[in-house]
Amino acid sequence: MALAAPGTAVYLTGRTTRAGAGALPGSLPETAAEVERRGGRAVALSCDHRDDAQVAGVFNRIAAEEGRLDLLVNNATAIPEELVLPGGFWEKPLAMQMLLDTGLRSHYVASWHAARMMVPQHCGLIAMISSPGARCYMHGPAYGAGKAGIDKMAADMAIDLKKHRIAALSLWAPLTLTERSRLAMQQHPGEYDAFMAHAVQPEFMGRLLAALLTDPRLLERSGRTWYAAELAAELGVCDVDGRQPPSDRAMLGEPAQVSGAIIGG
Repeated sequence: MALAAPGTAVYLTGRTTRAGAGALPGSLPETAAEVERRGGRAVALSCDHRDDAQVAGVFNRIAAEEGRLDLLVNNATAIPEELVLPGGFWEKPLAMQMLLDTGLRSHYVASWHAARMMVPQHCGLIAMISSPGARCYMHGPAYGAGKAGIDKMAADMAIDLKKHRIAALSLWAPLTLTERSRLAMQQHPGEYDAFMAHAVQPEFMGRLLAALLTDPRLLERSGRTWYAAELAAELGVCDVDGRQPPSDRAMLGEPAQVSGAIIGG
């Protein structure tokens, strides 16, 4: 919704194709309607990002209808019910590895398709929505490995894409007040209190992505992992209430520094 603007086509993917069909509020048609209300053109496509054929279908349709792609936002993930429960990884279902399928793997697949569209046009941005869980313990090893992999994947993609003037980067989102995270906070009172002062509305990340698309230094930022709050402060991006969210760096640590060595590139 934050990317909605006159002349902009926003392609939305998801699995909830009608209001009330999911366990949580929100659906593709409702989101598309809000994008249209704000002046953008919305195309809502049912897509399970675990299914490569469905993903390919999305990009084939974009290519046929638009002939170009300026921004890919990799934000598909799985949120197993057991994610926020205490206990070791062996005490939780093996299906927790779905975080690696719908997240790390699906980001690679979508980026592969996006790059094949962006390279001929010599511009574009591939953005991974990641988390400080890449560096600190957060929700266990499947979650952490997935986020760390996403960050490194963006860094390596940036090397391949640099000569084509395409940027790839990873953004560490603050605690985002989605319907799912609000439910988790209700189910586990007190667990997220330390982060509430830094929490943002879902549109905050969209506002940051919109600013990055017009940032003259975008290619300089490519290949790195950024705290979204810090980058937003630099670019003058605020949350929907006008607040400038603070960074979680002091609590959660530094993004990884990728070596400049290149082997086989």
